[in-house]
Amino acid sequence: MSAATPTVLIWTGLLLTPVMISLGQVLFKLAGGRIDERDATGVMGVLHTLLDPFLLVALAIYGSATILWIYVLRHVPLSQAYPFMALSFVLVPLASWLFFGETLGLRYWVGAGLLLGGMVVMNT
Repeated sequence: MSAATPTVLIWTGLLLTPVMISLGQVLFKLAGGRIDERDATGVMGVLHTLLDPFLLVALAIYGSATILWIYVLRHVPLSQAYPFMALSFVLVPLASWLFFGETLGLRYWVGAGLLLGGMVVMNT
């Protein structure tokens, strides 16, 4: 990291931001699935979509994650912080398996291992 040792809050932000982004992706998927349940055309369809609770919560989470990320970037160089965002590429498929029953094959596990290993290499 930077010359100063990151605090617990900084580490929390580095890890929590991709978790929040991943949760937002799950909520976007849920919101998208609900569009099929109603007429998504016309002004009322667009309004229903924009006011979908899953979408609103996802946007709130994304907004909160952005504010947290900005705080982290005040204290950690972007080149060192950004690799933590790769966690979302590990977490989103795990969430899709957990919540939507999607299949994760050997290639996912190998790729996840490579991503996590790459994060370690980049930040040590």
